[in-house]
Formats: sequence, C-alpha cells, structure tokens
Amino acid sequence: MISDFDIYHFDLLGYVLLKGALSKDEVDALNAGVGAIPQMACNDWYGYVQAHSFEANNGTNLQQIYEAGEPFEALIDHPAWIDHIKTFVGGEGSFDHKHGALFIDENFASLRAPGEAIGMHSGGDSWSKRNQYRVKNGKFMVGQVNMLLALTEIKEGDGGTTIIPASHKQNFQHPGMAEYRMGGSQCSGDGMPLSLEVFMDPGDVLIFADTICHGSAKRVNEGERRIVVYRYGPSWGFFRHPYRPSPELLERLTPERRAIVWPHEPIERTPNLL
Repeated sequence: MISDFDIYHFDLLGYVLLKGALSKDEVDALNAGVGAIPQMACNDWYGYVQAHSFEANNGTNLQQIYEAGEPFEALIDHPAWIDHIKTFVGGEGSFDHKHGALFIDENFASLRAPGEAIGMHSGGDSWSKRNQYRVKNGKFMVGQVNMLLALTEIKEGDGGTTIIPASHKQNFQHPGMAEYRMGGSQCSGDGMPLSLEVFMDPGDVLIFADTICHGSAKRVNEGERRIVVYRYGPSWGFFRHPYRPSPELLERLTPERRAIVWPHEPIERTPNLL
C-alpha cells in the first residue's frame, strides 16, 4: 500500500526510498541470477540478455534482465512497489489505463567497479515527452518512473545514486551544469551542489521520476556495485532501445506481468471490424 506521506514526498522531492522492500532470500536469488551470467564484452549476448554501456567508465548494463529467470520476472509487478508505480505513472479512469496501465520500456542490472560512475543528467528544465512530470486534479501523470533496487550495500565510497531533490520541477539549468558536463565520461555526481547521495542496503528500493536530475558518485571502494533498474511508463509507450521480450518470456509470464511487458497486442481483423 502507498501512504499519503509517500505521495507527498514524491510530489515534493521527486523520489521516495522504500527500506527493506525485498527479503534477504529474494536478494540472494537475484544476486545468484546475476552471478550466473558470464562476464561479457560490450554488445555481447547471453541468451536474451545483452551487455551494454552508455559511455566509457559507466560500467556494464545487463539489458533485458527480466529474461534472466523467475526472480527477475517477480520484479515486474512486485507488491512492495507496484502500487507506487501505478499511482505515480497515473492514468486510472482515462484511456491511458488500458492493457494493465503500465509498460516497462527498459530494464537492466547495472554493474560498476572502482572508478566507474555516470554523470548527472535530466532535470525539469530539460524535460522530454517520455519523462514529463505533471499533476492535475490531484492525479499524477508521470511519463517515466524508475524503480532502482540495491543488490549490494551502497555506502560511502560505493558509488551511490545521486539526485538533486525537487529538481524534477526546476525551471532553470543548474548553474554548475555546463561546466560540469565538460568532464564528459569522466564526470560523476560527486560534489554537485545541492545533490544528495542515496545510501542503500541490499533490498532497498529508490522510486524516482526520471526527470529529476540524477547520476551517481564514482565508486572508489573495492568490489562491485550491483543495482537493478526497471523503467515504467504508460501502456501506450514503447521501447527506448531496440530490445523486445522473447517469445519464451511472454509465454511463461502471468497475464498481469505480460500486460506490463507487452501491452501491444494487435487487433485481429474480422468481417465486422471497420
């Protein structure tokens, strides 16, 4: 269940942190699933999962991670956060609510080693149709809401997600952003004025509007930071990248999960259909 406080917090600051959303057994199963995927070079495939990177020094994204087995399928509509996602994406009572109301346009496990990070990006002043943020008549209409799940402890030096709270509503570019971006793929979220690094325990979940200004700190500790990200939007959306769910995945999903993964069923032509 989503609380009134979570609704207020998300609208005010653009995010909400759900502590202990998954049990230790669930986290262990997900880590075992990630561990079963061999180390791959960028663009290599393991089944229907592809190794991908946005830029150098960002780490590896295992795209289409919901293809990696049942523990990842369970994240599609996990009860710990699915009510939050439905509320924030919105659309209930409108034609946006067809086919289960939601759609996952991207999902991946992110693996980062020492020295890796992703730069700060997005913000309300640079919005797009995909990640617009609106509230009207007491209802959310958010184009993209991210579920970020920690599979490892993320503390000081581990390269935590960085956000600028309330920047989903900003109307002006952060004064330091132009100079900051000159760092290119070497930059991270460390030291950006007004930014907050989010520390998490395994099983914690960060829900945030994609339009909030966000990135990560650079990992300096030994070991690997593991997170999983599922990006949700309205059911009429489509994939950000040229990935598609496999027939095998669609066949084994529950009807509820299939409606979120692939809400694009064609209408069969009949003699009575004009």
